[in-house]
Amino acid sequence: MRLSLSLLCLFAFAGLMFAQNPKPAVDRVAAQNALFEEQYESDLKNFPERATAFGDYRYNDKLTDYSLQAITQRNKTNQEFLVRLKAVDTTGFSDQDQLSHDLMMRVLQQRITDYSLKEYEMPINQQNGIHTSLADLPNSMPFTAVKQYEDYVSRLHQIPRLLSQTEDVLRAGMKDKLMPVRFLLEKIPVQCQGIIDANPFLLPTKKYPANIPPEEQKRLTQQITGAVNNEVIPAYKHFANFVKTEYAPQGRTTLAITSLPDGQKRYENDIYARTTTHLSADEIHQIGLREINRIEAEMTAIAKKEGFADLASFRASLKTNPKYIPTSSEQILDDFRKYISQMEPKLPQLFTLLPKSPVTVEAIPPFQAAAATHYVTGTPDGKRPGRVVVATSSFAERSLIDDEAVAYHEGVPGHHMQNSVNQQLTGLPKFRLHGLGFNAYGEGWALYAEQLGKEVGFYQDPVSDYGRLSSELFRAVRLVVDTGIHSKGWTREQVVEFMRKSGAIDEPTIQSETDRYIAWPAQALSYKLGQLKISELRQRAQKELGASFDIRTFHDEILDGGSLPLDMLEARTDKWIAQQKAK
Repeated sequence: MRLSLSLLCLFAFAGLMFAQNPKPAVDRVAAQNALFEEQYESDLKNFPERATAFGDYRYNDKLTDYSLQAITQRNKTNQEFLVRLKAVDTTGFSDQDQLSHDLMMRVLQQRITDYSLKEYEMPINQQNGIHTSLADLPNSMPFTAVKQYEDYVSRLHQIPRLLSQTEDVLRAGMKDKLMPVRFLLEKIPVQCQGIIDANPFLLPTKKYPANIPPEEQKRLTQQITGAVNNEVIPAYKHFANFVKTEYAPQGRTTLAITSLPDGQKRYENDIYARTTTHLSADEIHQIGLREINRIEAEMTAIAKKEGFADLASFRASLKTNPKYIPTSSEQILDDFRKYISQMEPKLPQLFTLLPKSPVTVEAIPPFQAAAATHYVTGTPDGKRPGRVVVATSSFAERSLIDDEAVAYHEGVPGHHMQNSVNQQLTGLPKFRLHGLGFNAYGEGWALYAEQLGKEVGFYQDPVSDYGRLSSELFRAVRLVVDTGIHSKGWTREQVVEFMRKSGAIDEPTIQSETDRYIAWPAQALSYKLGQLKISELRQRAQKELGASFDIRTFHDEILDGGSLPLDMLEARTDKWIAQQKAK
């Protein structure tokens, strides 16, 4: 009996020790990576257009299910993944594996929070939405084989379903009083008509690759034309009429997002989601005002160096100087191409990680004229290049002054650089090879990248350097006006006047940007806050490392972890600094 009792005690002790010593870290890392892969595949299946953008063409014949039922199911899936991820014991994990764990937690938690606030019930605005994303399908899909054209035809047949499902979602928003601003919604039917008139859906029929026989070209053209004329265009007309007659009239008349149900919580969530900081609206507003004062002092120094008494007189001279007024839309595009081309051979001075994918420059189509200049990521294999899509409408009212800065921002060493390097990283879970929605990182990097041109000898024209500062000033102004709209009750007129007074941007941009901030709360905060953090980390590294600081390895460190929230970027950079000091 005594022996049996001893054995029982031994077994109990062994069981306790086993509970205290779970599976080896290598097995738990493998289980976590399998979970990451499952989640990544789930996202690709749920969002086929995203798979296409990543260069994965398995779902090219499908479009996302935007039904309320599907949205609810996706939230349930996110919750299930979160529960499983929380159950992973990360004791003994490497820094990289722990970071992957924390990143996926952050992504899933943010999605679940957004769902709880029913953010999905406001899916369209004058900046973007289902109506504009579908119109970009011809530019975002491959067309090199018959099967790819047939996939496109399949997607065309599904467009009426997506627009109908979106109408159901919008009706749910009407019921819950979650409505965008009325005068902005009134722009959407006009945009839809612009899409109908331009009919970009027929673009794939305009040029076929030589490997597709003429009889196949004829068949595909007939199928595409039939689907567009009989299904897509009628669906767009129906959607535009719904927005015009039912949805837009119910739009809210107050500008602030805080006027909606759970308004304060909603804006705080927007700030956290888009800046990855817990800064308050008041703190951000004050940062903006301080940055405006600092940047304007630098601009004033340029003005005086150029022989002007003050900044105001220098600005006035630039507005009428024909050298900086575009004579055509093509001139603006040529400017962007020139600046991107001159920067590319300079990249090895700033990085050892270099982008392998090409980048092109094109104009924003007329039906999307309300959009700002932006970047569209290419595929990892480079077969579909990254695209810098430039605002050129009303060209005579625009200015060439900040083209150099914006070209670096959108192209290299900005968005194209960061996104292309991100896609070619090795040794990371697949979900970390693409943007994760951390705007402060991506936009912060792109704004930081604007100044790098100066470090490799560009901005030779003092006016172009003034344009660089104007671009930075523009982002500082955003901190003030976004919080002004959504936290301080500013009117549209107040925002326009504040932006005009800043002198940072031209009139067409003032108008479109003002409406952008109204429609897209807190997104515009990400640029300056992200740039300030990256600049702070650089200054810290230079101070700590002294003569051993290498700008190339610092930039590599910022980029080779992929898209990160600012707090995680800071922690990672601090560890890197400590490692460099220990060498």
